[in-house]
Amino acid sequence: MEIRKLLFVTKFEDLCYDALNSLLILRNAALEHVIFLNVIERDKVAMKRGSGYLKEEEVKLKETANIRFIDWAENLFELGMEVGAYIEVSTLIPEIIKVVKKESPDLIVIGHSHKGVLKQLYAGSDVSELMRRTEVPILVFKHMMDDNIVPEKLFDRPLFATNWSDTCNKTLEYIKRFKNVIGEIHIIHVVKESALKSPNAHEVQKVRKAERKRLEDLCDELEDAGINAKPHVYAGDPQKQIERAAKEYQASMIILGSSEKAAILERWVGSVSKNIADKSIYPCLLIPGKKNI
Repeated sequence: MEIRKLLFVTKFEDLCYDALNSLLILRNAALEHVIFLNVIERDKVAMKRGSGYLKEEEVKLKETANIRFIDWAENLFELGMEVGAYIEVSTLIPEIIKVVKKESPDLIVIGHSHKGVLKQLYAGSDVSELMRRTEVPILVFKHMMDDNIVPEKLFDRPLFATNWSDTCNKTLEYIKRFKNVIGEIHIIHVVKESALKSPNAHEVQKVRKAERKRLEDLCDELEDAGINAKPHVYAGDPQKQIERAAKEYQASMIILGSSEKAAILERWVGSVSKNIADKSIYPCLLIPGKKNI
């Protein structure tokens, strides 16, 4: 399986052509088609006090977005790529889902802002809702610096944090699609502190070695697929340790899975994935679990 079609969701403020351009390395992973989506919030075209509808404002906003998309599309056409675009007055997540069902992309890219909770381009709740409603992987794109510098070589050193959920195999298979763009991937598992509280040092080492062996098996699988991979075992709070590992190994992004078994795994794959996607400085690739609907 390959990454052939990408859905690029933008409001332009924090996710512009420079971000899209940094993703064009995915052409080495078979990317050939980009779909643009701009969702205009209803309150931007609603009259004050909720009475009436500003048709002229809608036309202006749509035409502004259309001009941007035409310019971007011309750059992609020169590369021999296909382009599509949607500009709608709607609600963000339902509109994304509608386009996903129509276009069947292999990856959804959305933006994120560090301007504060009330001014974020996309709220963490939007990311959570999107993960619940689609099986398509989601890249939460982030500028690595306050001055909006686009991260270079986004796929050069990804860090994959696994908790051995049922989404692990799906995530591995998806990572293999990037074999021609990944430089080296670091795979970590965070062991619960409770598992290391045994007074018997031998038992503690046994736990560490067992987890290390499982990680090495994952690395071997990726090595067989042509991707350099390194295993790492951490212990403690998952969110803090994932961030620590990303910093220590200079990760270019963090890859996390989710799961339908929310009642059991929400504390790890739900809140941890959401919090890292929402608060981390690193771009995050989120792999939703299989939906039982």
